[in-house]
Amino acid sequence: MATEKSKQAEETKVIDMQGKKEVMPLGKINFIMIAACVVLIMLGFYLMTGSANTGTTWNEDVFNSTRTVVGPMVALAGFVLLIFAIIFKKK
Repeated sequence: MATEKSKQAEETKVIDMQGKKEVMPLGKINFIMIAACVVLIMLGFYLMTGSANTGTTWNEDVFNSTRTVVGPMVALAGFVLLIFAIIFKKK
């Protein structure tokens, strides 16, 4: 009797598993948010770029606030939002 119930339960599990669609762990909105975060990270790294000091000249632009504060903060915001974009689940 117990084996018959387990066989029936096993058969119903197989039918249920075959009848279901595959569900992706991340939805369309997650991929859009991830793409936006990647663009934000790239913008942050772009803001950090610029010309460097050479041996003969001094470039005061190395200490520009855009390169030292704004760029890293934009990139950090992109990384933090990327974590949120991966965790986000539509209700």
